[in-house]
Amino acid sequence: MQPRILFFADAGAAVGGGHVMRSLTLAEALIERGAACSFVATPAVSDLLDVFAGPKVQRVMALSDGAHWRPNMLVIDHYGVGAAHERALAGSARLAAIDDLARQHAVDMIVDPSLGRSATDYAGQGAKTVLAGPTYALVRPAFAAAREAALARRGGEPRRCLVSLGLADLDGITGRIVELLLQKSGDVALDVVAGSGAASLPALKDLAGKGRITLHVDTRDMAELVANADIAVGAGGSSVWERATLGLPTILLVLAENQKAMAEQLQNAGLALVLDPEARRFETQLTDAWRRLTGSADLRRELSERPAALCDGHGAGRVAEAMLQLLG
Repeated sequence: MQPRILFFADAGAAVGGGHVMRSLTLAEALIERGAACSFVATPAVSDLLDVFAGPKVQRVMALSDGAHWRPNMLVIDHYGVGAAHERALAGSARLAAIDDLARQHAVDMIVDPSLGRSATDYAGQGAKTVLAGPTYALVRPAFAAAREAALARRGGEPRRCLVSLGLADLDGITGRIVELLLQKSGDVALDVVAGSGAASLPALKDLAGKGRITLHVDTRDMAELVANADIAVGAGGSSVWERATLGLPTILLVLAENQKAMAEQLQNAGLALVLDPEARRFETQLTDAWRRLTGSADLRRELSERPAALCDGHGAGRVAEAMLQLLG
């Protein structure tokens, strides 16, 4: 009997699209292995699915409609859903949670790809399966496919910088950073990624018309952009592991409270140069980080090799296999 898996992922102006994108990566891996997958399609989720989902991804209009779809498992990727909600949802379907905050859960499976996370962080919660650490990062197959070639070309002089700060462009951060980089980046070309609803989009289009910037709106070619870049200015969240898979040295900007803990770990482990855009001296700090990264081949090599050793891009397949095994 075909496994049926329903995803409930958060999305919107305040939280961005990362929950949906990593859930969609897992859904595609499950579909490839014979499962049927559907999403609870709130308006914000639907907007992302319209652009990024494959033709086999199905939709239900509300979580309450999910029962009519008869799922064997409900996968929750939503900070607003905790253990109490999960206990209320328990029934005929098994429950799984995708998390990166080590919260309390009442589910059968927990997936947390955070750096330094282990099953002991969820001890005593009753989950039958806990998949923890970057080896389970939900990275799209295109990144693993590009890995060998991307790693082979690392180490040269920086010619292209990828600026990718989330499709939601919280508080217009993308436009702010691009304007700063244009003053500091010399001859380095900028590939700038934004969503079609990004607050910065009009300004970015104007800047792109003046040269040195290539603007990519709702792109499906992130793996190619990451592979072809020499350095990046990127956000925290799940995109950290996309860049790690391809060994892209990164200045990482903390754009949300829930990104701070992992960003600190990445900084302490020497895996990225981490900055807070709300810091009083942020512009000076960005200038200093840019000079360090562009001026030191040794630093770029360290910030390529160390993250790449942690994440090979095959995590979604590992999670899908474990999920199907749990369903029997």
